Amino acid sequence: MPRVHVVGAGLAGLACAVALVKVGRRVVLYEAAAQAGGRCRSYHDAKLGCAIDNGNHLLLSANAAALAYLSEIGARDSLVGPARAAFPFVDLKTGARWTVAPSRGAIPWWIFSKTRRIPGTRLSSYLKGLRLAVAGPEATVADCLDPADPLWERFWEPLTVAALNTRPEEASARLLWLVLKESFAKGEAACRPLIAREGLGPSLVEPALAAIEAAGGELRFNARLRALELEEGRLKGLDFGAETVALGEGDWAVLALPPAAAGDLVPGLEAPRAARPIVNAHIRLPAPANLPGDLPFLGLVGGTADWLFMRGGIASLTVSAAETLAEEPSEAIAAKLWRDTAAALGLDPAPAPPVRVIKEKRATFAQTPAALARRAPAETRWANLLLAGDWTDTGYPATIESAVRSGKRAAELVMAGA
Repeated sequence: MPRVHVVGAGLAGLACAVALVKVGRRVVLYEAAAQAGGRCRSYHDAKLGCAIDNGNHLLLSANAAALAYLSEIGARDSLVGPARAAFPFVDLKTGARWTVAPSRGAIPWWIFSKTRRIPGTRLSSYLKGLRLAVAGPEATVADCLDPADPLWERFWEPLTVAALNTRPEEASARLLWLVLKESFAKGEAACRPLIAREGLGPSLVEPALAAIEAAGGELRFNARLRALELEEGRLKGLDFGAETVALGEGDWAVLALPPAAAGDLVPGLEAPRAARPIVNAHIRLPAPANLPGDLPFLGLVGGTADWLFMRGGIASLTVSAAETLAEEPSEAIAAKLWRDTAAALGLDPAPAPPVRVIKEKRATFAQTPAALARRAPAETRWANLLLAGDWTDTGYPATIESAVRSGKRAAELVMAGA
């Protein structure tokens, strides 16, 4: 039986491999690291004495591809979230607190109510968001919306950096509109937040590996692809250094790699190479703390961090579009994010608890108008070579949803071309 070689065991590669083994295809999954998951993984941290994720990831109920993938690997119930969409925030400068609670239907009735709007904002500020819908391909979020408006700091800026990992001054307005159209514009049922109860590995990675192996798939770790052997419009071989894997008649390969790695391997591929970092800090609290509404996360404005997540006695903070912060020493970052945590939770900031800082310097590609034009389709000019990854042209921001969509798209093309 012909084989499908999936190179890269991040979520795009895992989603592709799962989709293929489910229909009986023979799959070999390669990963350069010693573990799967890519930028979405869990591991035991000796400093904190528990398992942590490399970063915090939030899914929404509108993420149909990601939720279908979880169902396929038997892990849909591993996500938890509120029965209704609610996003609590605190302004660390003023102490003001509020909750963004979308309306049930497509009409955003909540913005017409002064008591439900974000403090200090006006109805007209929300309605100006419609400018995003008619933005040109070169427009940024800041081109469409007013940074001096109170809604900027308390809604538009947090939403942009959370969804696009790019500052609104350079982020694509069209891409932010797509996020709004698929979530808030559909009502609260489409934007219910979901997080992994036990961690990213137990929810998204380990069940997928088990499903692949159970269906006869082969896993090869510590296998870094060095080069492609391309000839006569087809991929003939995968060079892993110590071994070259020949592709036979009917074999396919899917490169589910980061954009820079794919760009180095595939001749002429114009992948978006500029990247933006995300900084995360995991803090072991002196005592368990509860967040507003017993939700597992809290949005932060007016400080350094963007979001605070709680799992047991660990507070995990995320800073997106963190170009400047990522260059600072981990000790300085830990001090800043602990101050944010103490202020948000009403804790004494004097005793510094154990903190693990994780820098993902190439967390996503920079989701600017120029970079979006460089997103590649799944197909290449080689008949049996496909691409996958959250950076490919999925029509969605570089998120878990985008990674899964790309993997499923590659699997569909393999099946269609078999």
